[in-house]
Amino acid sequence: MHDFPPRIDAYTRAETARPDTRSPARFLLWTLRVQSDVLAAFAAASLAWFLPSALSPFLLGRTIDAGILVGDWGATALWASLLTVVILIGAASGIVMHTYAVRGWLISLYGTQKLVTRKSVQLGHVLNRRMPTGEVLSISSSDSDIFGATFEVVARAIGALGAFAVVAALMLSTSGPLGLVVLLVAPIMVAAATPVLRPLNRAQTAERTQNGELTSMAADIVAGLRILRGIGGEKTFGDNYATQSQRVRRLGVTAGTWQAVVETLSVLLSGLLLVILVWLGSHEMMAGRLTLGQLISFVGYAIFMVWPLQTMFEVAQKWVRGLVSARKTIALLNAELPWVDGSRDVSPRPRLVDERSGVSVEPGEFLVVVSTDPDESAALADRLGRYLPTDTGRHFDESEEDDDLKGRAARLARAEKERRRAEAARLDAETATAPWGVTADGLDYQHYRMASLRERVLVSDAGSQLFAGTFQQAVDPLGVHSREQAEGALWTAAAEDVFDGLPHGWASRVDEKGRGLSGGQRQRVVLARALLADPEVLVLVEPTSAVDAHTEEAIAGRLADHRRGRTTVVMTGSPLLVHRADRVAFLADGRLQASGTHEYLIRNHPGYRAVINRGMEDDDEH
Repeated sequence: MHDFPPRIDAYTRAETARPDTRSPARFLLWTLRVQSDVLAAFAAASLAWFLPSALSPFLLGRTIDAGILVGDWGATALWASLLTVVILIGAASGIVMHTYAVRGWLISLYGTQKLVTRKSVQLGHVLNRRMPTGEVLSISSSDSDIFGATFEVVARAIGALGAFAVVAALMLSTSGPLGLVVLLVAPIMVAAATPVLRPLNRAQTAERTQNGELTSMAADIVAGLRILRGIGGEKTFGDNYATQSQRVRRLGVTAGTWQAVVETLSVLLSGLLLVILVWLGSHEMMAGRLTLGQLISFVGYAIFMVWPLQTMFEVAQKWVRGLVSARKTIALLNAELPWVDGSRDVSPRPRLVDERSGVSVEPGEFLVVVSTDPDESAALADRLGRYLPTDTGRHFDESEEDDDLKGRAARLARAEKERRRAEAARLDAETATAPWGVTADGLDYQHYRMASLRERVLVSDAGSQLFAGTFQQAVDPLGVHSREQAEGALWTAAAEDVFDGLPHGWASRVDEKGRGLSGGQRQRVVLARALLADPEVLVLVEPTSAVDAHTEEAIAGRLADHRRGRTTVVMTGSPLLVHRADRVAFLADGRLQASGTHEYLIRNHPGYRAVINRGMEDDDEH
């Protein structure tokens, strides 16, 4: 059996790959159903683990009545031996149960992480328009762990219920009145704790939501720490984080209080059942309806009954917590892509035309786009790559939510949040399904399959990130290229010195977002990764903005040669790069003003000349 880590095929098989996201409860049930084999094995092992505690009082009572009280040492040895065997079976079952508990927990944990990763990859740049980054991280880390805990307690509860039924049958066969007390009183006691589950749910929901906001703040601070220090803003953001942290602490105390109430009720009511059974059993023995051994058995039954009863309380508590996590998880998994796939594939060497700006991209050319407004050229890159335009108004933000609200106010706040999420999705869908305004070989992008477009056109901009892993994974994430190809991409990006400075070469570790590398080093590694992918159309946005003039000159000379014969579009005002261009397109107010060689435009177009001269002044400042 492969347990560490377990295979997570339950979340990837065709029949179970799509989770049931119609409600939080349905999603939790789905997480149990996809690993029903592990659940059944765990429940069986759990029952075998509970049975020794359930049967020991019966066997002990028989040892006393049939052996010790009548002086039959053979019967005493027989019943004592049976008691020993049952205890050994319970010990072995405990080992098996723990194995399946860990296995099921890991499947729930890593399976949820796979679902989140798959959905995040599918959404791509749309992800942060649907949910804050911190919320996604919380789902992948803490919520996935909660699903593992829910699986464990549900499977254990099934075994506890089986043992409870065995003990109830033994009690009924010995004393009908006492057996009926157990069967009637125990469910009533569990139901008595139901009223506190609603405030527990509300408190845990508030804590979970604000904890996601805290994670988002931490991620933002870490990502922008260098900038914050540069402008002296780290104290302000640190104070904001401290305020939010204290709010999460207060909500955690509230949730913990209600959790303590549930646990208190569990101990109180379980103890009450124990007292009732001992009292009734003593009176039954005094009335001659129970023997001494049977009374001892009943005391043992009563003590055992505390265990399953407390397990039921634990199920209620963790199920509520699981519902809170499931509500957040299905909000992410229900996020749909705004795109409607076309039916055509992009040709190997497409001719691209952007109708909004009037820029055309000819197959195989090295085109540099120079703009009076860098945001316009970045928007052109987004359109060429078919990325939704940046619109902060459509990014989902929970910072305005107040999860301290109660009752109707809380419901209205949640409804407003859902409305804003739906509105953002509707606006994105309207943009994505309308004619895109960029054509490939005369046909609008909306007619092409997204996978085909992504395969042919690659956009690398300042937002491109490095992920944690080895340096080899940073340059070649899919691991499909040779060492010679990777070294060639590094050379073109003038990143040889980055490689030479690493302690373990290709095996050196790279931190998330390239922390530990300078801005220029990170930019060159990102450029090398884009070059190694070798798409037919490569769109680069300011690929040399963070490097010095000497390095920029090396990149400019090598880039044109490396990409010769394939289409390359560079959004930049760098004089070093425009000299290498086959053609330069000059934009003003987002529209094409002139097109030609650098020499032609520098002589004949004053606006272009002003932008390039400004770029030369910037280089001098470097």
